[in-house]
Amino acid sequence: MNDGTGMTVKKMKIGISQRIVNEQNYVEKRDALSHDWTNFLEEINLIPVFIPNSLSDTTSFLESFGLNGMILSGGDNLGVHPDRDKTELECLKFAISKKIPVLGVCRGMQLINNFFGGSIVQNDSNNHVRNNHAVKILDSNISNILKTNLIVVNSYHNNLITKDVLAPELTSIAIDETDNSIECLLHDKYPILGVMWHPERNPDENNKTILQYFFKELTHVR
Repeated sequence: MNDGTGMTVKKMKIGISQRIVNEQNYVEKRDALSHDWTNFLEEINLIPVFIPNSLSDTTSFLESFGLNGMILSGGDNLGVHPDRDKTELECLKFAISKKIPVLGVCRGMQLINNFFGGSIVQNDSNNHVRNNHAVKILDSNISNILKTNLIVVNSYHNNLITKDVLAPELTSIAIDETDNSIECLLHDKYPILGVMWHPERNPDENNKTILQYFFKELTHVR
């Protein structure tokens, strides 16, 4: 890819985890990922590397690609598929050891919070299920690049992370405007970001800007 100045810009390779689905017609488990992710990442010039859940050595697999970042994707609750839980924890540990950015989406954000000593709470209503809502941005860096401190995001989750169950090493940087549940968090030391919404399902300018800023500004790959 040429950046317009004659210099070749190396596209970043982003590892992305997959959910596990049961194919009833063939009585087998399969890894799966929405095409939304491929389309979204290509739009912002990132190359997706799909990570299987059945590897005997996930770390060696990840080492072979020279990844520039990691996405822990959404879908399903923690504990439903132990193989996926194990794979994503290995991905998170790998990214931390290599100091590459990690984005956790919905379930991925919950896994990050649990890994660092936090937990989740069950929502007592369906106000976060298939319901777009406003999110207040608390981090000045993100609000500056978005040129606003209030954005509207989608919502497909029934688990919440609140201030009371947030891991000590994580900081809340965006909250739901109505119930103050945490919609976005950032690690105090590592380049680890979590969002409770699904940016791939609504690839608007806000979501593109957040991902480009998070992955590209923190790595400067050329």
